[in-house]
Amino acid sequence: MRYLHSMVRVADLDAALDFYCGKLGLMEIRRVRNEKGRFTLVFLAAPDDAASHETGASQERRSPLLELTHNWDSQTYGGGRNFGHLAYEVRDIHALCRKLMEGGVTINRPPRDGHMAFVRSPDGISIELLQAGEPLTPQEPWLSMPNTGSW
Repeated sequence: MRYLHSMVRVADLDAALDFYCGKLGLMEIRRVRNEKGRFTLVFLAAPDDAASHETGASQERRSPLLELTHNWDSQTYGGGRNFGHLAYEVRDIHALCRKLMEGGVTINRPPRDGHMAFVRSPDGISIELLQAGEPLTPQEPWLSMPNTGSW
């Protein structure tokens, strides 16, 4: 058994791609448009995992993906409490949180400890960011920044 991907439904594909790719830094691996089913699937990988999806890479060596599912007909999705969050390891949590904040993303749980932060996608999916290796030295503005909303 191998873990393949997680799927999240998105209401606005452009806004979701701006968040996941433009701000968070994930990379689009492939896209499937289904005219008959009226949906688009976009598969994303973290930059360090993208190479495992290059043409010719064996299926067994491919890293799990995030699948964004956009149903073309207008729908409203409620957030279920049975889904917790997606988690990504990052090289510099302070730099990424700064980039996200500058891009208009609310930092719901700032990286006060230099190790962990939470943000939300435009569709309300909670994203946990974890510093790779040892925690970074705590610093401002994160140290004095309160939690915002839920995460």
